[in-house]
Amino acid sequence: MTGSKDQAISGEASETEVAEELHGETSHKAKEKAHKKESLRERLKAAEAKAEANYERLQRVTADFENYKKRSEREMNEFRKFANESLIKEILPIVDNLERALATEYEENEDAFKGIREGVEMTLNGLMDSLERFGVARIETLGKPFDPNFHQAVAQEESEKHPENTVLHELQRGYMLRDRLVRPPMVVVSKRPDAKAEVKPERVGDKSETKITVH
Repeated sequence: MTGSKDQAISGEASETEVAEELHGETSHKAKEKAHKKESLRERLKAAEAKAEANYERLQRVTADFENYKKRSEREMNEFRKFANESLIKEILPIVDNLERALATEYEENEDAFKGIREGVEMTLNGLMDSLERFGVARIETLGKPFDPNFHQAVAQEESEKHPENTVLHELQRGYMLRDRLVRPPMVVVSKRPDAKAEVKPERVGDKSETKITVH
């Protein structure tokens, strides 16, 4: 009887040990599985963060490239618009000389110079037509207010007929190349006549006093 009881107790102990061992293995596997899940979750978050950073970097690079393309296109358009500026500056003095030739009065032998004058006028008109096709335009100045952004004032002249700072004379024409100033016109600008003091007696109250009236 005692032997059977001991065997039973020993069997129960063995079963308990096996159960505990199985429980321990199960718990270890569960912990290991949970650890793997957590590790995988962290790796996934890191991958997502890296992907987001790469996407933002790609967006910045794409935006920079688009800005570079637009800037390059603008610069190329500017170059095309004003590529002939240096040549035009060289041609303008020739235009000036032709205009001076037309402005010259020939009192003697006027008939002899008539043909030359007509030829010069045709040459000037043809040259101006060509310049206009390239975007060159004269700046109109006479009678207009002086604008320091476009006009070069070389002298002032008193005038009672015009408001102050009005362009009275044009000594040299100015030109624009599209929206760029190629050469400012040289102009003479009006100013108010100097004030003149006139002495005359005026009666003030009961006394005769001398007053200075400024006109």
